[in-house]
Order: sequence, then C-alpha cells, then structure tokens
Amino acid sequence: MTGDTFFNIPEDSNWNSTWNLFWNDEQSRASLRAGRPFQVFSCWNGVIVFTAKPITEGLVKFRTHTNEECYQGEPKLFCKDLWYHDYGRIAVVTSVNLEYSDDAAKKIKALKGYVSRWVSGDSGTTRIAWQAEPPELVKCMPTYSEQTFIPWDEGLPRKNATGEVDQ
Repeated sequence: MTGDTFFNIPEDSNWNSTWNLFWNDEQSRASLRAGRPFQVFSCWNGVIVFTAKPITEGLVKFRTHTNEECYQGEPKLFCKDLWYHDYGRIAVVTSVNLEYSDDAAKKIKALKGYVSRWVSGDSGTTRIAWQAEPPELVKCMPTYSEQTFIPWDEGLPRKNATGEVDQ
C-alpha cells in the first residue's frame, strides 16, 4: 500500500534485493514474516480470486495502457481499474504458495508449508484492516532506468464528490 514494488529494483536492473521484500513497508513485511495476509494496491502472481461483478457489469476488463497512462502490465492496470470502481480489497495471502510444476510445488510446500499449517488454530489474526483509499502515488516503471511515482489514477476519468464521472 506504499505504491512501490515488492522489492527494490535499481536502475541497473539487478535483482539482488529480491530477498528484501517490502523493505520500505514494515507493516506488510511483518505480516509476510508471520504468514498473515495483507492489503496491496496490486498483485498478480500464480493465482487470483475476485468477484466477477465488475467484469459482468462491464466496469473492468483486461486491457492495455492508454496514451495517458504509464506503460505497465495488464495485471497492474486490472487492479488499478478495480480500485477506480471501489473494488480495492486486494491482498497477498502469504499462506498460499504455488509453483509451475508438480516437482517444484512439492519443494515449495516442503519449504513453506501448506495453508492448513498457517491457519490452524487461528484466532482471528488473519483479518485484514482494509484501507478504503489507494495510495496517492504508485510506481511507474516502464523500464528499470525509468522509474517515477505517478498518481494512482493517472489517465482515468475524474470523479466528482458524489463518485460520478465528470463530463
């Protein structure tokens, strides 16, 4: 919810900090270490669950960026559009871990455990304190050497105080 990437990727594009997840967000970092879910602006890796309502109602669709938006991947645009339409409950569920093959999945499950390990005996500590508003700024990173923070809703139609789109 800082609007930043999960780990720092410097301009030289080295991924040496992949181990240092959420280096600038202590709350998310603590939740990750404890195996608790936490809210994010956008995330999409392995599996995603969401209500179909924004799609079936034509509010959100899979798309590419517009000329008025930062060049970014479809998953981030999808989450951005969810926020715009008041579907901002997007979370990382740390107890779910996936892989791309059965052999790799067995290894990650042996290393990280199954969901049941993390949630057995849970006494409500996995509840997320949802933020209603997205971060004001999010990282735009069309290339590793071109990284800036931009308004989260860059390129989207402006809404007035009642939530209606301004004409």
